[in-house]
Amino acid sequence: MSIIYDALKEVMDQAGVASPPALTEDTVIVGKDAVLDSLGVVSLIVEVEQALDAKHNVAVTLASDKAMSAKNSPFRTVGVLADHVLQTIAETGAAA
Repeated sequence: MSIIYDALKEVMDQAGVASPPALTEDTVIVGKDAVLDSLGVVSLIVEVEQALDAKHNVAVTLASDKAMSAKNSPFRTVGVLADHVLQTIAETGAAA
């Protein structure tokens, strides 16, 4: 989860968006009260993918057709995104 927190802080800093006082697993990424706009979400996804590759040698694509067509976005909150990352790694066998 720290990869997601770090990536979210980085994207918010780059966009000049003030970080909420505390980032939690309930921090909203997509939807009402989101901390990022759509471009920020794309940047976050790329940042998380790059961090997973650089720090853990895990190559995944988080914004797949399956993820983008899901009834409930896998990018809604930090916690949901963390679950999506773990599920994607498990499904693709990307863990080194």
